[in-house]
Amino acid sequence: NVISPDPPNRTPITRAVPGFQVTGRFADDPTGEARFLLRLPESWNGNLVVAGASGTRSEFNGDFAWSDYVLQKGYAYASQNKGVLNLKITSLSSPTPPTANSCRLNPSSQIWVEFYDNDPAKPFTQWTQYFIEATGLAKRAVKAQYNHHPRRTYAVGTSNGGYQVRRALEQAPDLFDGGVDWEGTFIDPRGPNILIDLPPAISNWPDYVASGFDPNSQAARNIEAAGYPPDMVSGSTSLWGLYWVQFWEVTQCQWQKRFDPSWPTYADGPNNVDGTGGYNYFARVANDPSIFSRVAAVATTGKIKRPLITVAGTMDALLPIKRGARAYEALVRGGDRRERDDDDDGDGRSGRYRLYEVQNGNHIETFKNTFPQLELIQPHAQKAFDLLIDHIEHGARLPPSQCIPRGGAIASAPSQRGHCPNLFVP
Repeated sequence: NVISPDPPNRTPITRAVPGFQVTGRFADDPTGEARFLLRLPESWNGNLVVAGASGTRSEFNGDFAWSDYVLQKGYAYASQNKGVLNLKITSLSSPTPPTANSCRLNPSSQIWVEFYDNDPAKPFTQWTQYFIEATGLAKRAVKAQYNHHPRRTYAVGTSNGGYQVRRALEQAPDLFDGGVDWEGTFIDPRGPNILIDLPPAISNWPDYVASGFDPNSQAARNIEAAGYPPDMVSGSTSLWGLYWVQFWEVTQCQWQKRFDPSWPTYADGPNNVDGTGGYNYFARVANDPSIFSRVAAVATTGKIKRPLITVAGTMDALLPIKRGARAYEALVRGGDRRERDDDDDGDGRSGRYRLYEVQNGNHIETFKNTFPQLELIQPHAQKAFDLLIDHIEHGARLPPSQCIPRGGAIASAPSQRGHCPNLFVP
C-alpha cells in the first residue's frame, strides 16, 4: 500500500468482482524469486492490464492503486515482482555494515538490510524481462480461461513500476496497446539518474538542519540546484526530512552497490555521509567506464512506439520532476521524429506521448497526511488510464500535456499547458 493513499482516499470499492486468482513463480528462474499474479474476473471486458511493481516490492504492491480500479471495470489483471524478492534484515543493531552488500535505513540507523536485487544473479535488466514475460504468460492465461486472446493490453506502473512500463513500450511494443507511467524512474548513463541526483541531497541535509531549516541557506540552495522541489516545514517535521529518513540514503546505497560495487559506501560510522553523499558519478565513470555500460544496459531510451502517458508530481523529492518526468519527456520528443512532426506547434495535442504534471503532488501519497498542501496523484493516474482507453479504443484525442492545478483535473483545454511554472503553490 506504499503507492496508495490511506483510507478513505483509496480506490472506492463499489462492487464485488467474482473470478479466479492465480499466484505462482517462473519455473525457469534458478533463484526461485520471480513471481507473478493473475486475476481473471468472471465478467471480463475482453482486455488485459499488466502492472509493474514499485520499489523492490511484490506482485501485490499495486492492489489498491491499480488492481482494485481495473478489476471493477472488467479487465483481467496481471502483475509481477520484477523477478526479485524485496530485502532481508542483516542486523538490527550494528554501527557498521554487517555484510558487504548491507545498506542502512538512514544515516542514524543501526538497522541494515540487503536488497535481493543486488545479488549478482539478479541484474536490473530483469525488471524489463519479467514484465514482458508476465505479459506473455497473462495473455496465454486469458486465452485458456476465456477461449479468447485479449483484444487490448495495457501497461501501468508506479515509480520503478513506471520505469517497467516505459521499458516495455520501448522494447516490446507489439505486446501492448499503450501505457500509463506514474512517476517512473528515469535512467540515463549521461544523466540524469539516481546516482547523480541523490548525493547532493544526502550531503547537504545535515547543514540544512544545522541552519534551522533556513530556505535561504547555502545547503537548501544546493539541494534545490540539484533539481529538488523546495522543502516544506511544519514544526520539527520537514518534507525533505521524511525522504531523508525513509528513502534518500538507502536508495543511493542500493543503486550504487548494483552499478559501482567497489565504491566504499560507508566511510565511517553512524551519521557519516561521506560515502553516500560524497559519491561522484562522473568521476567514477571516468575512472571505470564499465559503470557507464552497466547503467546504459538499463537506460530509458524514450523510443516508445505506443501511446504513453506520464503522470508526475511537482513536489516529488525522491525522483524530482525536473530530473525524471521532464527529462523523459525531452528524450521522447527529442528522439522520436513522429513526436516532433506531429506536434510541431508544441501544443502537445498530437503524437503518442503526454506528461500530466500534478501541482504539489509528491512521490509518497501518505505524506499528504503530514502536509495537507500536497496533492494526491492516484486519482489523476487513474483518470489518465481512462483517457488512454478512450483514445485507443474510441479515437478520442488525448488532452494536451499540462499542469493540473491544485484541486483540478486533467482538462481538454487546460489553463496551463506544458509544465507547471512553480513546483510548489501554497
